[in-house]
Amino acid sequence: MATEIERKFLIKDDSWRDAADSGTRFRQGYLIGAERASVRVRIEGERANINIKSATLGIHRQEFEYPIPLADAQELLDTLCEQPQIEKTRYHVRYGDHLWEVDLFAGDNAGLVVAEVELADENEPFAMPPWVGEEVSHDTRYYNVCLVKHPYSEWGHE
Repeated sequence: MATEIERKFLIKDDSWRDAADSGTRFRQGYLIGAERASVRVRIEGERANINIKSATLGIHRQEFEYPIPLADAQELLDTLCEQPQIEKTRYHVRYGDHLWEVDLFAGDNAGLVVAEVELADENEPFAMPPWVGEEVSHDTRYYNVCLVKHPYSEWGHE
Protein backbone atom coordinates (compact mmCIF):
# COMPACT_ATOMS: atom_id res chain seq x y z
CA MET A 1 0.00 0.00 0.00
CA ALA A 2 1.26 3.49 -0.87
CA THR A 3 1.32 5.92 2.04
CA GLU A 4 1.82 9.66 2.21
CA ILE A 5 2.93 11.32 5.43
CA GLU A 6 2.81 15.05 4.92
CA ARG A 7 2.66 18.12 7.14
CA LYS A 8 1.26 21.40 5.84
CA PHE A 9 1.99 24.94 7.03
CA LEU A 10 1.10 28.51 6.21
CA ILE A 11 3.87 30.85 5.10
CA LYS A 12 4.93 33.88 7.19
CA ASP A 13 6.88 35.78 4.53
CA ASP A 14 8.48 35.55 1.08
CA SER A 15 12.02 34.72 2.24
CA TRP A 16 11.52 31.12 0.98
CA ARG A 17 11.91 32.51 -2.56
CA ASP A 18 15.66 33.06 -2.03
CA ALA A 19 16.30 29.29 -2.09
CA ALA A 20 13.44 28.16 -4.38
CA ASP A 21 13.71 26.58 -7.81
CA SER A 22 11.94 28.19 -10.79
CA GLY A 23 8.65 26.43 -10.03
CA THR A 24 6.27 24.25 -12.01
CA ARG A 25 2.71 25.17 -13.02
CA PHE A 26 -0.01 22.78 -11.87
CA ARG A 27 -3.58 22.41 -13.01
CA GLN A 28 -5.66 19.85 -11.20
CA GLY A 29 -9.26 18.88 -10.86
CA TYR A 30 -11.32 16.29 -9.06
CA LEU A 31 -13.45 13.61 -10.63
CA ILE A 32 -14.64 12.48 -7.20
CA GLY A 33 -14.25 14.06 -3.78
CA ALA A 34 -16.12 11.47 -1.73
CA GLU A 35 -16.33 10.53 1.92
CA ARG A 36 -13.70 7.78 1.66
CA ALA A 37 -11.39 8.99 -1.14
CA SER A 38 -10.75 11.60 -3.79
CA VAL A 39 -9.80 10.97 -7.41
CA ARG A 40 -7.70 13.74 -8.90
CA VAL A 41 -6.35 14.50 -12.37
CA ARG A 42 -3.22 16.66 -12.41
CA ILE A 43 -1.09 18.26 -15.07
CA GLU A 44 2.31 19.11 -13.66
CA GLY A 45 4.35 20.96 -16.26
CA GLU A 46 4.37 18.54 -19.22
CA ARG A 47 3.42 15.42 -17.20
CA ALA A 48 0.03 14.15 -16.16
CA ASN A 49 -1.18 11.78 -13.44
CA ILE A 50 -4.33 10.36 -11.97
CA ASN A 51 -4.26 10.15 -8.19
CA ILE A 52 -6.42 8.39 -5.62
CA LYS A 53 -6.06 9.59 -2.03
CA SER A 54 -7.86 8.49 1.11
CA ALA A 55 -10.06 11.14 2.73
CA THR A 56 -8.45 10.58 6.12
CA LEU A 57 -7.96 13.67 8.26
CA GLY A 58 -4.39 14.33 9.33
CA ILE A 59 -0.85 13.79 8.11
CA HIS A 60 -1.04 10.05 7.26
CA ARG A 61 -3.06 9.02 4.20
CA GLN A 62 -3.16 6.32 1.54
CA GLU A 63 -2.13 7.62 -1.88
CA PHE A 64 -1.87 5.97 -5.28
CA GLU A 65 -0.65 7.86 -8.36
CA TYR A 66 -0.30 6.73 -11.97
CA PRO A 67 0.93 8.51 -15.10
CA ILE A 68 -1.62 9.13 -17.88
CA PRO A 69 -1.25 10.71 -21.33
CA LEU A 70 -1.20 14.52 -21.23
CA ALA A 71 -4.00 14.76 -23.81
CA ASP A 72 -6.22 12.50 -21.69
CA ALA A 73 -5.59 14.65 -18.61
CA GLN A 74 -6.45 17.83 -20.51
CA GLU A 75 -9.72 16.30 -21.74
CA LEU A 76 -10.65 15.03 -18.27
CA LEU A 77 -9.95 18.45 -16.76
CA ASP A 78 -11.91 20.23 -19.50
CA THR A 79 -14.95 17.95 -19.51
CA LEU A 80 -15.35 15.84 -16.36
CA CYS A 81 -13.66 17.49 -13.39
CA GLU A 82 -15.42 19.72 -10.87
CA GLN A 83 -15.08 23.49 -11.20
CA PRO A 84 -13.30 25.62 -10.21
CA GLN A 85 -10.06 23.75 -10.59
CA ILE A 86 -6.87 24.14 -8.63
CA GLU A 87 -4.25 26.34 -10.27
CA LYS A 88 -0.91 26.78 -8.57
CA THR A 89 2.82 26.99 -9.03
CA ARG A 90 4.87 24.60 -6.93
CA TYR A 91 8.36 25.55 -5.83
CA HIS A 92 10.91 23.27 -4.19
CA VAL A 93 13.03 24.61 -1.35
CA ARG A 94 15.74 22.57 0.38
CA TYR A 95 15.93 23.27 4.11
CA GLY A 96 17.94 21.06 6.45
CA ASP A 97 17.55 17.43 5.42
CA HIS A 98 14.18 17.91 3.72
CA LEU A 99 12.84 19.18 0.45
CA TRP A 100 9.88 21.48 1.07
CA GLU A 101 7.14 22.13 -1.50
CA VAL A 102 5.73 25.65 -1.51
CA ASP A 103 2.45 26.06 -3.39
CA LEU A 104 1.52 29.54 -4.60
CA PHE A 105 -2.14 29.33 -5.59
CA ALA A 106 -3.82 31.25 -8.42
CA GLY A 107 -7.36 31.59 -9.75
CA ASP A 108 -10.10 31.29 -7.12
CA ASN A 109 -7.46 30.43 -4.50
CA ALA A 110 -5.11 33.36 -5.26
CA GLY A 111 -3.43 34.72 -2.14
CA LEU A 112 -3.04 31.32 -0.51
CA VAL A 113 0.53 30.08 -0.03
CA VAL A 114 1.26 26.84 1.82
CA ALA A 115 4.38 24.76 2.44
CA GLU A 116 4.41 20.99 2.75
CA VAL A 117 7.06 18.57 3.88
CA GLU A 118 6.83 14.81 3.27
CA LEU A 119 8.14 12.55 6.00
CA ALA A 120 9.12 8.88 6.15
CA ASP A 121 7.54 8.52 9.60
CA GLU A 122 4.95 10.54 11.54
CA ASN A 123 7.49 11.19 14.30
CA GLU A 124 10.41 12.05 12.01
CA PRO A 125 12.15 15.20 13.23
CA PHE A 126 12.68 18.03 10.76
CA ALA A 127 14.12 21.53 10.83
CA MET A 128 11.48 24.25 10.67
CA PRO A 129 12.38 27.00 8.18
CA PRO A 130 12.05 30.57 9.51
CA TRP A 131 9.46 31.37 6.80
CA VAL A 132 7.08 28.64 7.99
CA GLY A 133 4.14 29.68 10.16
CA GLU A 134 1.08 27.98 11.61
CA GLU A 135 0.59 24.27 10.95
CA VAL A 136 -2.66 23.51 9.11
CA SER A 137 -2.22 19.75 8.54
CA HIS A 138 -5.47 18.97 10.37
CA ASP A 139 -7.50 21.85 8.93
CA THR A 140 -9.52 20.42 6.04
CA ARG A 141 -10.05 23.87 4.49
CA TYR A 142 -6.48 23.66 3.19
CA TYR A 143 -6.91 20.29 1.46
CA ASN A 144 -6.93 20.80 -2.31
CA VAL A 145 -10.11 18.75 -2.66
CA CYS A 146 -11.82 21.20 -0.28
CA LEU A 147 -10.40 24.27 -2.04
CA VAL A 148 -12.38 23.25 -5.12
CA LYS A 149 -15.68 23.41 -3.21
CA HIS A 150 -14.77 26.31 -0.91
CA PRO A 151 -12.09 28.43 -2.61
CA TYR A 152 -9.82 30.67 -0.58
CA SER A 153 -11.37 33.75 -2.23
CA GLU A 154 -14.68 32.97 -0.44
CA TRP A 155 -13.27 32.60 3.09
CA GLY A 156 -13.78 36.21 4.25
CA HIS A 157 -10.17 36.56 5.36
CA GLU A 158 -9.27 37.42 8.89
